[in-house]
Amino acid sequence: MTGVEQEVTDPYLWLEDVTAEAALDWARARNEVVRRRFAASDRYAELERRILAMLDDDTKIAYPGRRGPWLYNFWRDAEHPRGLWRRTTFASYATDDPEWDVLIDVDALAEADGENWVWAGAAVLRPSQQRAVIHLSRGGADATVEREFDMTTRTFVDPADGGFFVPEAKTRLGWIDADTVYIGTDFGPGSLTDSGYPRLAKRWRRGTELSSAETVFEGKPSDVSIGAGYDRHPGYERHFLTRATDFFNTEISLLDDGEWRLIETPTDADIDWYRDWLLVRLKTAWTPGETTFAPGTLLVTDLNEFLAGGRDFEVLFTPDAHTSLESWGWTENHLILTTLRDVQTGFQVLTPGPDGWATTELAESPAMSTTSVSNLDPLEGGDEFMLTTTGFTTPTTLLSGAIGTPVTLLKQAPAYFDATGVETEQFFATSDDGTAVPYFVIRHRDRRGTPGPTIMSGYGGFEISRTPGYLGAAGMAWLERGGTYVMTNIRGGGEYGPEWHTAALKEHRHRAFEDFAAIARDLVARGITTPDRLGAVGGSNGGLLMGVMLTRYPELFGAIVCQVPLLDMRRYHLLLAGASWIAEYGDPDKPQEWAYLSEYSPYQNTDPGKQYPPILLATSTRDDRVHPGHARKMAALLESENRTVWYYENIEGGHGGAADNKQAAHLSALVYEFFTQMLMEGRRAA
Repeated sequence: MTGVEQEVTDPYLWLEDVTAEAALDWARARNEVVRRRFAASDRYAELERRILAMLDDDTKIAYPGRRGPWLYNFWRDAEHPRGLWRRTTFASYATDDPEWDVLIDVDALAEADGENWVWAGAAVLRPSQQRAVIHLSRGGADATVEREFDMTTRTFVDPADGGFFVPEAKTRLGWIDADTVYIGTDFGPGSLTDSGYPRLAKRWRRGTELSSAETVFEGKPSDVSIGAGYDRHPGYERHFLTRATDFFNTEISLLDDGEWRLIETPTDADIDWYRDWLLVRLKTAWTPGETTFAPGTLLVTDLNEFLAGGRDFEVLFTPDAHTSLESWGWTENHLILTTLRDVQTGFQVLTPGPDGWATTELAESPAMSTTSVSNLDPLEGGDEFMLTTTGFTTPTTLLSGAIGTPVTLLKQAPAYFDATGVETEQFFATSDDGTAVPYFVIRHRDRRGTPGPTIMSGYGGFEISRTPGYLGAAGMAWLERGGTYVMTNIRGGGEYGPEWHTAALKEHRHRAFEDFAAIARDLVARGITTPDRLGAVGGSNGGLLMGVMLTRYPELFGAIVCQVPLLDMRRYHLLLAGASWIAEYGDPDKPQEWAYLSEYSPYQNTDPGKQYPPILLATSTRDDRVHPGHARKMAALLESENRTVWYYENIEGGHGGAADNKQAAHLSALVYEFFTQMLMEGRRAA
């Protein structure tokens, strides 16, 4: 046990026992209080019905994932709440009524197995696509059961007949060939890292016991995870190994004459290869030769020359104060870059040639929207691609095209709320250190000049960018009722590249909190809302943000919703996957790092002398990423201080909070009914 663990004198430590009957009874009792208060009215029932109808709508876009000639899709609707895994051809998909070939009916499978299966994905063997390894989660947990599936007979391959099968664990598995896979899983004591992920990478051959799989690499317990994979590009086949030493630093090696050879790029950089091109996107400054390249820069060089010692790079993208590189992807002959300029997307198409890389435009993204590139398949898809475009009030469109040809409309999602007169604006607030922080305001034009009930959402971590997206549930539950919705882009995210993220790392975490608080004040200063009518919502890392808003900035808000949160920053690294986030937050076992964590950790910073706004804490029993004990203990502590607190725990759902559409609709309706009562009606008494 660590020093911190030995020192703990926490009266609510018993709530960390996830499945103990006493803890579950405690949660069920509070669930009943929440249901009586927020889920018993006709208004709630109608909202839940509308949200569920949206999630189950047969006319919504069936988003495909391309693998060669096939477009795969996982589909849930009212008749199939657990979902169907299916596929079709592009020609069929482009019609109004595609002919889907159902591969797995998860509802039927769950009933036959007597298991609460939740779909977690599939690894399909290419190019034949005759076999797949199916990932099945119990109740939505990150841990999965792995089962090999025969795509021809539509049956699972019996382990007795050589089928690959792995019991429930946080497993990583990838095909090498039809009879061999790379695997990392729980092989017993010592086989997992301190974060609970695979520490060993092994090669497993069909017909042999899992316990006899050959170890190809062994990491350290302090690593986050180890994984191995195989790049099957014809003529450029490569075995590769990843060793994540922390959440943001990964060593990547290639197999060379039986030995793993490290690619000597910065471990915090994003790297990618295609054929013999090596791409490096920097997160910190790097001087590989005589030139220093800034964070956020995308570099390219010849992979073989780099491995031989060459350090000559060409710059493909340079960030500026407003523009960052969000992502990239290869077609057969081109590289597509997706950029963000003040949180709005743009594209560049780069084409390698004898005289360097030529740049052309792909398509223009509408203002106040997000456009993303998908379904690139450089091995079998040529230069084809798809584009998904969405805005806060604009239903998603799916377009298809190929480099050098115009894009055409493929699918259009229906609208689920009346957006007539609803507008999107972008503003910038000034944070405590003078940094301009952007945020989007979505409201009816008649709300201008009149402060009204407002919900602001936030995240601010792990270099995750938050960009415009259709507000289906929020539209029908909030905007239609005259509310205003705000999406914030605080530091800690990736909206302005890696430096926007590193600005809020570890001891600088306070900047993310200050950014969010600055936007709250700016909303009041602009006359958009008032503190008593301003609500805040966030989940996971955003749940930590909500905890800090409650304890440090309570005067700014009229209500808070805190979902699947981190809240006890003294023990977070001891709970489930918490150790993997030390690079983001810091190590509470180190006194110098606990010094700044202790300044904001919500569980250690409640103040009986302060008035707090009403709060709804929501989590999931089956969340095996962020421990439900965070939310449980915080609720118990706030109750002991006679705060206005509600607590809801979904017994299923994993880190997403819901295992199916019905559960998702229930939770969403709860959140908006809570905000309606607190901010629109002022019903704040417990």
